Amino acid sequence: MTQSNTQTILALDTSSDMLCCAVARVASANDKVKLLSSGDHMCRRHANEELTSTALAALDDAGLSMADVDGVLVGRGPGSFTGVRIGVATAKGLSCGLSKPLYGASTLDATAWTAWLAGVRGILAVVLDAMRGEVYPGIYELDNQGVRRAFASETVQKIDACVAEWAARSDRDELFLTGNGLVKYQDKFEAADFWGFLRESVWFPTAEALVWAWARDTAGRGESPQNSGDPALVLPVYTRLSDAEENERQRLGMAAPASVEVTGVADELANMHLQLRPMSVNDVEQVAALEAAAFVDGVHTPWTRAMFEEELAQPGSTWWVAHDMGTIVGFAGAMLAGDVLDVLDIAVDKDHRRQGIARRLLQRLAYDGHVLGAQAIALEVSAGNDAARALYESLGLSVAGTRRNYYGRGNDAVVMRADLPLVFASDLAQPEPQASIRPWPPVAAPRDAQAQERLAAAAPLILAIESSCDETAMAIIDGQGRIVSNVVATQIDFHARFGGVVPEIASRKHTEAIVGVYEETLARAGQKLGVDTLVPTDLAAVGVTAGPGLVGALVVGVAFAKGLCAAADLPLIAVNHLEGHLLANLFETPDLEPPFVASLVSGGNTMLVHVRDWGDYELLGATIDDAVGEAFDKVAKALGLGYPGGPVISKLSAKGNPRAIAFPRAMMHSGDYRFSLSGLKTAVITYIQGENKAGKPINLPDLAASFEAAVIDVQVSKAVRAIEETGADDFCVGGGVAANPKLREAYKVTFGKQGVRVTVPPFAACGDNGAMIALAALRSYNAGLLSDLSLDAAPNAKLGTWTCDLAPTVWHGEQDWLKP
Repeated sequence: MTQSNTQTILALDTSSDMLCCAVARVASANDKVKLLSSGDHMCRRHANEELTSTALAALDDAGLSMADVDGVLVGRGPGSFTGVRIGVATAKGLSCGLSKPLYGASTLDATAWTAWLAGVRGILAVVLDAMRGEVYPGIYELDNQGVRRAFASETVQKIDACVAEWAARSDRDELFLTGNGLVKYQDKFEAADFWGFLRESVWFPTAEALVWAWARDTAGRGESPQNSGDPALVLPVYTRLSDAEENERQRLGMAAPASVEVTGVADELANMHLQLRPMSVNDVEQVAALEAAAFVDGVHTPWTRAMFEEELAQPGSTWWVAHDMGTIVGFAGAMLAGDVLDVLDIAVDKDHRRQGIARRLLQRLAYDGHVLGAQAIALEVSAGNDAARALYESLGLSVAGTRRNYYGRGNDAVVMRADLPLVFASDLAQPEPQASIRPWPPVAAPRDAQAQERLAAAAPLILAIESSCDETAMAIIDGQGRIVSNVVATQIDFHARFGGVVPEIASRKHTEAIVGVYEETLARAGQKLGVDTLVPTDLAAVGVTAGPGLVGALVVGVAFAKGLCAAADLPLIAVNHLEGHLLANLFETPDLEPPFVASLVSGGNTMLVHVRDWGDYELLGATIDDAVGEAFDKVAKALGLGYPGGPVISKLSAKGNPRAIAFPRAMMHSGDYRFSLSGLKTAVITYIQGENKAGKPINLPDLAASFEAAVIDVQVSKAVRAIEETGADDFCVGGGVAANPKLREAYKVTFGKQGVRVTVPPFAACGDNGAMIALAALRSYNAGLLSDLSLDAAPNAKLGTWTCDLAPTVWHGEQDWLKP
């Protein structure tokens, strides 16, 4: 505890099936805790619905209000990933709404303090359920003075390994056992002759115990980020990476991290985009040319095309290329020699050096060597090549010897070697979360009468939050429909290496970014309105995307919004993500009025909608398998072009012939409005495999243009039929794929001949953003369509959920946020 005065603390934890919530006073003189009220109760899978209302009830039971809270405390886990994030995101919202400090404490520690409060003294073994046959273990020493850890940091362990480890302790018969892991695994401990089980009523943590754990600083962190009071720095304890990242580490031959306490996202993997692929015979011509251009120093003799072809055919060899939209910019190869992987050649185009390409190629070789059974990796490098030697040293290689005159008289080679798997320096240090953009808690600068008048004229000001996929976005809209700030924090780099969005990573990054995006959004709006920053009391309401989308990602935004509303006493507005994309067309055509037909195309949706009136949406048809954006991403992944696939395929197609390859137009003549992209995607992948097998080079621009044409032909054909059948004279497009230049142009050309007006959102409004959510939120606010604090994420929400028949309020003047 870092504050000098007695504090009223609102504590909450949703890491387990026990929803913990209490109000307590902490005296700094002796760090004693006085419980004022408690709302702890079992709550399996409904924490996001019940947490904020439970917090308000606990304050009411204590005879207090949010204004009496001096600080918020949250259990950081370990526990259920989604459960932990519900608590942390809600707590961040509460802290931001109150402009009061947020602190974090360990749920494992809180479980130990629960036993202490129940009178237990001695050696305590805590085991929390980590799912998948794993547990979060911890050993504590309990005496009359309190609770002390006998371990450094939280870890995850297989249950059988935990039982065996504790069974081998010399004091095993003195252990008291507790924790919700016993619900599943008590029989395993009993089978190992453990007997000191505490009663089941104290197996789960309590909010009171969480306050004790924080007040007594059980983790011994002192002035750590979790105790700074800055909500941006309070993040969950996960103990392990997402499944996708664990697999990626193994694929790259990386050693596992000791712990994942800070964010649970391996930031050092973020730059490893999917622009690496195995070398094939089709690449030899480009590779040989790059080799000849790279080694012109007269020291090295470049390999010939025949040499590359021969090495590619050797068993135990591994060759990889790095490419930029199909153009090879680097390559590397190695051969297994006994139990050592011998790196034979590595080169990077001179215009692409110092971008980490050689490092990524070597990491890929290291993984392959490890899989092939190599115990070490070795290479030769010119003794005078300081840059290359520094790179290899950063990867863990060290000098193992020297070969005199290896590259000719007077040109020695240094032999460098490392054991596999490689351990990189970045594996040893976890990324630090970013602090708030101003000291916390923030204090707004004094406002004069003119500033107050400007704010009053802009009212009502509504904050909108979007977190349905991989963008953490917020915007503020004024009462006239003008966007006064719009901030988007993208996660593309964190998903690119996987060829698509990884839901668990998306959820973690939202939790990490949401406070910073909130602060930046309020600051930009304040500057627009002539003050240093807005504060929660300047807002009239908070709108949030509640669905559809990725459930874990939605949960973070919804929980933060509810915490903010509960703390600042603001109305909550649920917004439909699809309706946001539809309304984004108003940024381009403010006078747009129903009826019209809209195509919603993105990474998760492909549908045609007849907008009969505002809030009256008839779904004409949707995809029966892949969405358009998803098909673009999968084709790009098959070609090794990286993620997201839409932009790169669009750039390639501009140089290609759309009639070069006859790909199928699935369901184009089905007589209805359904779509199917799976067959087209399969046809493209089959074509790629066939060309590779035949040893033919693939013309990437032609392939991209032909694929894109097949997609567009079907989209336009069905849209034309929808316009004809509905009689509408307006057509709109919404969603990320609406940014595709050829799709936009195809609609305009086709419908222009029929006298149908086509609206496509500005490019900045096509992807996920807070501005489109703000439009919908303002409309619902004006209609009085509000949600209560039981709102939860609805990942499968249909278009039309949380809507009304009121026309949107749209600013008809210039929108500054849309300027290039």
